[in-house]
Amino acid sequence: MFDKEYDVIVVGAGHAGCEAAAAAANMGSKVLLVTMNLQNIAQMSCNPAMGGIAKGQIVREIDALGGYSGIISDKSAIQFKMLNKSKGPAMWSPRTQNDRMVFAEEWRLALEDTPNVDFYQEMVSGLLVENNKAVGVTTSLGIKIKSKSVVLTNGTFLNGLIHIGDKNFGGGRAGERAATGITEQLLSLGFESGRMKTGTPPRVDGRSLDYSKMIIQPGDAIPEKFSYSPTKALEHQRDCHMTHTSELVHDLLREGFDRSPMFNGRIKSLGPRYCPSIEDKINRFADKNSHQLFVEPEGWRTVEVYVNGFSTSLPEDVQFKALRSVVGFENVKFFRPGYAIEYDYFPPTQLKHTLETKLVSNLYFAGQINGTTGYEEAASQGLMAGINAHQKINEKEDFILKRDEAYIGVLIDDLITKGTEEPYRMFTSRAEYRTLLRQDNADLRLTPMGYKIGLAREDRLKRMEDKLEKSEKFVQFFKDTSVLPDQINPIFESVNSAVVDQSFKMFKAFSRPNVTMDHMMTIASVSNFVKENDLNREVLEQAEVQVKYSGYIAKEKNNADKLHRLENVKIPANFDYTKLKSLSTEARQKLTKIQPVTISQASRISGVSPSDISVLLVFLGR
Repeated sequence: MFDKEYDVIVVGAGHAGCEAAAAAANMGSKVLLVTMNLQNIAQMSCNPAMGGIAKGQIVREIDALGGYSGIISDKSAIQFKMLNKSKGPAMWSPRTQNDRMVFAEEWRLALEDTPNVDFYQEMVSGLLVENNKAVGVTTSLGIKIKSKSVVLTNGTFLNGLIHIGDKNFGGGRAGERAATGITEQLLSLGFESGRMKTGTPPRVDGRSLDYSKMIIQPGDAIPEKFSYSPTKALEHQRDCHMTHTSELVHDLLREGFDRSPMFNGRIKSLGPRYCPSIEDKINRFADKNSHQLFVEPEGWRTVEVYVNGFSTSLPEDVQFKALRSVVGFENVKFFRPGYAIEYDYFPPTQLKHTLETKLVSNLYFAGQINGTTGYEEAASQGLMAGINAHQKINEKEDFILKRDEAYIGVLIDDLITKGTEEPYRMFTSRAEYRTLLRQDNADLRLTPMGYKIGLAREDRLKRMEDKLEKSEKFVQFFKDTSVLPDQINPIFESVNSAVVDQSFKMFKAFSRPNVTMDHMMTIASVSNFVKENDLNREVLEQAEVQVKYSGYIAKEKNNADKLHRLENVKIPANFDYTKLKSLSTEARQKLTKIQPVTISQASRISGVSPSDISVLLVFLGR
């Protein structure tokens, strides 16, 4: 069946696997995507949404590099929101509600439309390894498939165990079996593994809910979109709704705590800190008498509804009884109960920054196998693993994003350098250069890189260059043009800012707090410039950020330049840290285990102090 050798075999067809397969194939590799069920490609296993705080920036970055997640999200969106608009632009985060079935269908069609991707449905039970190098996979039927590299994106399927109350059974997702064999082989090869937990809420029948008792949650009045390509923004949107739990609901849930796998010891692994189950929330935050629940439709036409905020592994009868006491859910009908799932992961300190494993060459890990949680985190890792697998087998340069270049760079550096003992989720606070890493400029940051490696197409590059040229020209217009007092003072007065008695540079006026682009557009010369140069909303937003936050941006660029000086100080491969007696014992142990590539990476390792870095710099003659 498989008489040829593939360039890349991708195991698993979730968000990470799909992006890995698409990236490697679009760069020219012959790819085989192997999954246990071809009907479940790109399933949204948990909530029907993409993006959110920091996650929206990641989707934009994937899109800017030439990945598919932004395009698929736009094609399947039923609602769009830009979160955190009341804060500075570094915090703005796009998010879509999506049609779950359309999302999966669009991903499959996109992959089928990618000529270099082949498909095969079966469980991969092991790897083919020769001389510490991955050379293919073996399936549960005993079929051996040869390849030059392998990307593992197994999600929650590795020895997955599903918990509902005091019942548990093997599975990688509701209705799907677990994957076995791979963990055991990796352990025999010298890898370390661990267990993690995640969970999901009940799905219910929207026809049984009383929305009139809930708070409506509409999308943005003027919806935007994720992709920088010419996808269409939404013209019509579906509303979400919000309701709350109560003391009665909490009391009903507590009745099942003795049968909860979280509290009776059946689940020993850690779940996501920032997406706790409802029983965990009412246990940890006992002083709160209610918690928000977001009622999210699963698509345009289906009646199935996702109850965001009610993730649980309590017995199904307890779930049902408690949810019926929530306002608007008095007559709720279940489609399926919530559950928790435990699965194997491999601490990501065992990887290089390319996501290639240190122990076995040409073997890459991406997604939840690395201890992350979330579609967006998984997709970005899949993209990077697919890119680097292609680069490696073609003897091309590694593709690594720095911390000041992308949230994807922050994510991977955190995983490789610090590791994680609980499901890792991205937040804006994890990025020290978040003013540089905004959602509005992901294309300016990354599309040239994507084009250079052969992933982003030329039309994307031209759109980006046009946007950059127009926004820079507009910013220069503000720097060069003065405005008269009688033009600008009404604006200043409207925002309680001091008036002026002489001509004022527009750049300086626009830089004042609370003065917006809408204000500046009331000045004839500005609106005329916009019309004459055909500037769209994207260019206006980019110019506004560049004017109003120029000082912050310049400061972060300066800090990033200082970081790069440490990035340039390389540490020799397999450096023997035991020779440096001046290092602390903890530093020697951590540095030996992680084997950082640069002084900058070494400085970010937990337990390595500034004095340890000084010792290294002295030894390296710096």
